[in-house]
Amino acid sequence: MRKSYFGIIMFGFVMFSSLLIGRAFAQTEARAEAQEEALTEAAGKQDSIEITPEAEAAQVVEQNDMYPKRLKQLITVPEKEQEEAKVTSSFDTYGKYYPTTKVHNQPGKVGIIDTGAEYDLDFKLFNKLPIELSLVHTYIGLNNSTEVYLPQHLIGMQFGIETTLPFFWFEKTYFRVALNPSYYTDTWAFRSAAFRMPVQTFAIYQPNEKWTFVLGVATFPDYETPVLPIAGFIYKPNEKWTFDLVPSRPNISYAFNNKWTVYAEGGTNFTSEFLVNKDPQHQHAKLCYDEVHVGGGLKFTLNKYFQASVAAGGSFNRKLQYTDSLGKVSLKNGYYTELRIQAQI
Repeated sequence: MRKSYFGIIMFGFVMFSSLLIGRAFAQTEARAEAQEEALTEAAGKQDSIEITPEAEAAQVVEQNDMYPKRLKQLITVPEKEQEEAKVTSSFDTYGKYYPTTKVHNQPGKVGIIDTGAEYDLDFKLFNKLPIELSLVHTYIGLNNSTEVYLPQHLIGMQFGIETTLPFFWFEKTYFRVALNPSYYTDTWAFRSAAFRMPVQTFAIYQPNEKWTFVLGVATFPDYETPVLPIAGFIYKPNEKWTFDLVPSRPNISYAFNNKWTVYAEGGTNFTSEFLVNKDPQHQHAKLCYDEVHVGGGLKFTLNKYFQASVAAGGSFNRKLQYTDSLGKVSLKNGYYTELRIQAQI
């Protein structure tokens, strides 16, 4: 019954997205025609009409009213930048180390190494519709000496496709949808039973260059937590401060200059579920990994193409738990250190 409901929801989602895409193309064509007519008319009157500073500023504002690119950057991107970089790509990799920690209510310890890498490719379909393709790989190494069996490693592979569209007639409002077919298991041989299709849909409202608001929902079919809200905002009062309180890495940062930035961050991990072989009787056991962390770090920006950061902080409420009462390991509070490198092409 749940799969039937999910099928109905997905059908409605596809119809809704198709309507938005059609409207986006229509708006883009209308905007292009209007801009072309305005340029032609302006060219004919250029000799007789003086362009005031106010009119020039209005033209700049109009040029900036483009499709969003990334949630972590400004939603609107100048037309000139989009023409110069029609196809862009970025790479993000991190390594997070959790020292060996005692566990509650049983002998033994658990140490964790969490690493990941993401590659994104951004382009415009038919020079109009922004598309982002992504590939994400996750590796979690476990050093376990408790009585509960845990795999030596947990492996995730996620593919993604997302687009951002104008949200009907609402000004400065956009609709973003992301499909993320994925496998999360304990082996590189991805079994079909581990296949999942998380979906994120949310609206983006940017009243001005300082504020960005986000509201939506993320669905995780066949997960223990099938639905989670997406809500938050980004506030950038000036060039120094940024309050980026949006999942999944909310943070507050202060830029000393264009090279060095200090930040505080936090996060939760309530949707990491892996299909593992616990024993011959439970070859498709579901193992959930939950944690909460709070910390801070320092980021160095070499140029607009390369960034590196180091961070450290505390880790709380960590547990590795099988569903169906097959075992649970609750870790005591500890700390973590992280190295992250980001590159953009």
